[in-house]
Amino acid sequence: MKFEETYLNDNVLDALYDMHFDEMTPIQERCIPEILDGYDLLGVAQTGTGKTAAYLLPILSMLDDGGYPKDAINCVIMSPTRELAQQIDQAMQGFGYYLDGISSVAVYGGNDGGRYDQELKGLRLGADVIIATPGRLLSHLKVGNLDLSRCSFFVLDEADRMLDMGFSEDILRIVKELPESCQRVMFSATMPHDIRNLAVTLLHNPVEVKIAVSKPAEKIQQSAFVCYDPQKLHIIEHLFKAGDLKRVIIFSGKKEKVKEITRQLKRMKINCAEMHSDLEQRERDQVMLRFKAGQTDVLVATDIVARGIDIDDIRIVINYDVPHDAEDYVHRIGRTARADRDGVAITFVSDNDINRFHQIEHFLGREVEKRALPEGIGEGPVYTARPKKHSNAHHGRWNSRGNGKRNNRPKGGKGRDKK
Repeated sequence: MKFEETYLNDNVLDALYDMHFDEMTPIQERCIPEILDGYDLLGVAQTGTGKTAAYLLPILSMLDDGGYPKDAINCVIMSPTRELAQQIDQAMQGFGYYLDGISSVAVYGGNDGGRYDQELKGLRLGADVIIATPGRLLSHLKVGNLDLSRCSFFVLDEADRMLDMGFSEDILRIVKELPESCQRVMFSATMPHDIRNLAVTLLHNPVEVKIAVSKPAEKIQQSAFVCYDPQKLHIIEHLFKAGDLKRVIIFSGKKEKVKEITRQLKRMKINCAEMHSDLEQRERDQVMLRFKAGQTDVLVATDIVARGIDIDDIRIVINYDVPHDAEDYVHRIGRTARADRDGVAITFVSDNDINRFHQIEHFLGREVEKRALPEGIGEGPVYTARPKKHSNAHHGRWNSRGNGKRNNRPKGGKGRDKK
């Protein structure tokens, strides 16, 4: 389905044309009409499916159509990390290129006083759209820097990551400041029990859109080393000696492990940097800037980089430890083989991670190639059992829409003629 077949207004469509966006992704095709029609929505889709546009485009279109107060904050978009907030803000600038009357401000912590003053100015002037991390938005709320009582749209992006990072109470405090009439949209890559409970609390009779987790791109060459933990650094050293391994991300689930890996790589004279939540925002920005510019060969990171960060030319992803589930595995290795490039994904499977990697192979529907350990580092654990075939998750809705509309908009959003 093409964007021009929706009820998005001409200014938004012009920006999409300039950006060479024509066909909608599945999540966009199913979400954009529902949001334009005023329904609360729960979207379940992995990173990389186009969900940012799925909520930004209809909201911007409705704001540009008019009828919203000029002196109020009309939309709040919550992001779990500063990096994702920055990315949403960049998307906002692109999609809103022809929307002269729509203003926005990104609000996130870890910045200097100048940044805070810029945020404060935008909030007091009544920015139409606020893109914020929970902690920073709460700090502005507590000192009376913003009023959400007339907000028309609230978006909770990557809700599962929000809960993983301990933001559930902050989110509930923020939601209490919203009017009952506010249209609410929530996206999550997974749907565990606590996310379902949060949706029940936040949303009113939502439409649910589920996009099954897709398999990794065929261009990703996947393999694994079955090894003990002390052998992992030896394998990395072997890999780095064997070829030109620039543009590499090494993922680990714990920031302390990221720090340790980085220290060891630097002792090997490897040009690397670390990325985790202990870094100040200025430091994180500098790390990402240097890595994107090719000044750093290897980035060692927690899953903060696995979701929502666009770096198109990653050649190799190394999972230093096995991700918690298949979806996290797809998110991590999906950093490579982007923009029609080839890519390599290597996973270190320790004796404690074998069952977890079985589950990932079960999801993939095939066995990942197991590579022989380099000579001289000893034998690894025994890897047994073959994966079984696994079918994709179903699509579906949570319940019928019923009277779930937040606003009494006619089909097409605020009465616009269908294109």
